[in-house]
Amino acid sequence: MWFKNLKVFRLSPSWSISPEALETALEKHAFQPGGSQEMQSLGWVPPREGGNLAYTSNGQYLLSLRVEKKLLPSTVINQVARVRAQDVEEQQGYKPGRKQMKEIKEQVTDELLPKAFRIYHDTRVWVDTRQHWLVIDAAAAAKSDEVLSMLAKALEPFPVMQLHVETSPASTMTSWLIADEPPAGFSVDQDTELRSTSESRAAVRYVRQSIETEEVRKHVKAGKQCTRLALTWADRVSFVLTDGLDIKRVTPLDVLKENQGSTAQNEDEQFDSDMALMTGELSRLIESLVDALGGEKKAA
Repeated sequence: MWFKNLKVFRLSPSWSISPEALETALEKHAFQPGGSQEMQSLGWVPPREGGNLAYTSNGQYLLSLRVEKKLLPSTVINQVARVRAQDVEEQQGYKPGRKQMKEIKEQVTDELLPKAFRIYHDTRVWVDTRQHWLVIDAAAAAKSDEVLSMLAKALEPFPVMQLHVETSPASTMTSWLIADEPPAGFSVDQDTELRSTSESRAAVRYVRQSIETEEVRKHVKAGKQCTRLALTWADRVSFVLTDGLDIKRVTPLDVLKENQGSTAQNEDEQFDSDMALMTGELSRLIESLVDALGGEKKAA
């Protein structure tokens, strides 16, 4: 249930949608397996097997976008195309030119596509209509871009914006390390990365090892800033914050796991309990983190 990576966006406070309207909008773009000649297909699937496309609970929506791709490596296409090109050369008495070679590759691709293996991944999306957050469980920008594109197609208008804070995450994290004083409610853990701001982009990483204040000062003096920092919030959730304001490696700690779903009577209650716990904790975490970074920067 818990999201592992958080890409956080801001929803307009004026935007709202009913569960019924959201379900209808998503159904128009529900996932359908791709045809024999399609390299990729994508669409919405139920976040719970057998459930609706939008799981709803107390103003929180959980969605899931499925992206299916066919595995057809370019090395395979090139290998088959070379063999095909040799046959053509024997028939016409000279090697295929660039244009003809392109046509051969296109023909080979069309022939191999129906036989290619299909793989898919699901990207989960959390819409918090109370605090107006849109959170995508994705480590890579490409996956979050897929989600945003599909949401824009399904929901018009869908006023979503990048989250901006008043102080630079890199400079703020660097200040926390130099002062050896994280913001209230947070503690610094043992994974740290400092990277040069020059063209060299030289970096030093501390993995499962604390960094001493004097070492931080030495690296800062050499032109580096903190670009990744492992933190724990309220002794409840650990994560890694990046200079791009991404929240990675999110892990609920034992204090949360002990009570997770302890009173649930069945799978439905368990899912509801897990959803309420995750959204409640992560919503407060995001608010605390934004405050620690100087607050949210309002659009001009």
